[in-house]
Amino acid sequence: MAAENAAEHGQTAGEYIIHHLTQWQNVKPKAVVDFSVFNYDSMFYSIALGALGCFVLWLAARKATSGVPGRFQAAVEFLVEMVDQQAKGIVHNKESRKMVAPLALTIFVWIFMLNAMDLLPVDLLPFLWSKAYAAMGHDPEHAYMRVVATADLSVTMGLSVGVLLVCLFYNVKIKGVGGWVHELFTAPFGNHWALYPFNFAMQMIEFIAKTVSHGMRLFGNMYAGELIFLLIALMGGAFTMSATGIGLAFGHIVAGTVWSIFHILIITLQAFVFMMLALVYIGQAHDHH
Repeated sequence: MAAENAAEHGQTAGEYIIHHLTQWQNVKPKAVVDFSVFNYDSMFYSIALGALGCFVLWLAARKATSGVPGRFQAAVEFLVEMVDQQAKGIVHNKESRKMVAPLALTIFVWIFMLNAMDLLPVDLLPFLWSKAYAAMGHDPEHAYMRVVATADLSVTMGLSVGVLLVCLFYNVKIKGVGGWVHELFTAPFGNHWALYPFNFAMQMIEFIAKTVSHGMRLFGNMYAGELIFLLIALMGGAFTMSATGIGLAFGHIVAGTVWSIFHILIITLQAFVFMMLALVYIGQAHDHH
């Protein structure tokens, strides 16, 4: 499908990749940072998969029985127990865990589902969207659609900023406003007036560094995975009735299968890592210095 679409629209390999990596936006951005720009595709898939994840968990809770669980219930119970054990090991405040554990579960399920969109054929949803876009009287050449929301930096940074806000909330809740402000100026170097500016600067750097690295890690891994799937799709698109063309098509099948299987581990691991870092950062917000 990749070659047919590229040939039909007269695209080179580079133009094909750029088209697939272009967001469906309300306007063309005029600056590096433009808060008037909205990525409709990322918003749609984030909301839709978030709602689907909530529905799946609600369905599991609704159908839960005290008897021998079925496969679906057993899988959900295993997931919930795993997240709860991780939360207990990191966040020692029992009252806080009533919110933190469900939050961690939501993070894991939501990010896993967002990442899993990478396993769909790269041309499937963009192709369907281009047909719908053309049916609405628009130029299908401008029917941009990215389906992996976690390969969008605005989404991953939004998630990491959300974790930061939760950390700030627990810093104030656990330590009080006065206690937290005192910590900002006295840790990590000590309680001395000459060290206050350095302590505060280090605290700000720590908050910024943790937030940026948290979002960038997920974005970088998923963006790289998406790009590799596009390159593998181009191998299949080079199919011709020649030795080279047949070899590339065969390589496309083998590489696509191997990378998809390996990518299942990546999407699960990235969701787990993001969840664990969220727990660690929230746990640190409970610690007194």
